[in-house]
Amino acid sequence: MAKAREKVPSFEEILKELENVVSKLELGNLPLDEALNEFEKGVKLSKQGQVQLQNAEQRIQILLTESSDAQLTDFVDSAN
Repeated sequence: MAKAREKVPSFEEILKELENVVSKLELGNLPLDEALNEFEKGVKLSKQGQVQLQNAEQRIQILLTESSDAQLTDFVDSAN
């Protein structure tokens, strides 16, 4: 049977989990092995978040390049 694709967490989910890891580590009451595991988890989450940020930046650059003739204007809140 083929291995099911793992759900890729959203940037917001990654950030929330990273905040949880940091909170656990800041308490300072984890045994060394658990603290190292949490640190490793945090590094992996950080890398995943960085990849997502880089992808978003690339998408923005592509959109700006495709619309290079579009003129930027100041935002005007029409709700007020």
